Amino acid sequence: MARARDPDEPKIYFLPNLMTAGNLACGFFAVLMIFKGMTEVEISGAARESAKVYYEGVRHYYEYAILLIFGSCLFDLLDGRLARLGGQDSPFGREFDSLADIISFGMAPAMLVSKAVLFPLGNLGWAVALIYLLCGAMRLARFNCLAALPKRPGASNDFRGIPIPMAAGFIASLTFLIIDLHENDRQLGAWKYALAGAMLGLSWLMISDVRYPSFKKVGWRTRGTLSAIVVAVLLLVFTVQFRYVMPVVLFSIYLVYGLVRPWISLRWRKELEVEADPEEEPGGTVAPADTEETTPKL
Repeated sequence: MARARDPDEPKIYFLPNLMTAGNLACGFFAVLMIFKGMTEVEISGAARESAKVYYEGVRHYYEYAILLIFGSCLFDLLDGRLARLGGQDSPFGREFDSLADIISFGMAPAMLVSKAVLFPLGNLGWAVALIYLLCGAMRLARFNCLAALPKRPGASNDFRGIPIPMAAGFIASLTFLIIDLHENDRQLGAWKYALAGAMLGLSWLMISDVRYPSFKKVGWRTRGTLSAIVVAVLLLVFTVQFRYVMPVVLFSIYLVYGLVRPWISLRWRKELEVEADPEEEPGGTVAPADTEETTPKL
């Protein structure tokens, strides 16, 4: 006889949580690649004084870690989309997602930057990375607290503070660019200070009240234009062609947009954020406002 299901058992939906597990797996292997770079190559103290010699031994491990962080971003995007498409949001999924995010977008980028770029700064580099990790964890905790509250009618779906996947994507893409510049025989110079400042700025943005669009209304039924499709294709081509530069550009656009957003007209914001008038349902009626997902997704 089948055992009766415990009414207190949380609902665990397969596909969204499978994507979250993929996010966690990418974060885990990113951390392993960073540890591999720290321990696999043994360089003498004299050689370690040269950043170029150091990079030649461990650069490929850090590049693998960056690509895995990008993979985590993709899985994080997919789990939210699948949950919304199937109406399968659950408290378990929200908590599981946050636990995966703290590894993939908190721990992995903090370790990556402190060892791949900020190692000349010594303890200061570790302190900057720790501040980023703490702010990321607090941002996720605040998100879960806000998501557990009842949804007020007409409440905004905007993110409060920059989402941690976008912060991690910016850090990973900038580190990717710096590693490429150094491979082309350019010295780190001020880059390490620029990245340290960027991490501190992102740490503040994650726990700030700066509002960022969630783009949750972008879906299979979202209406596009020919010009938008052309722009999207061109961005894809440029990203493939200039793979070291374009990720930094794309993540930077999102980062800066949230800062200048209050000064952009409401009409332009609706166009840019796909916040047009509600689409008509197949039956010809206008979809009510409360059919949107009640729990925002990081």
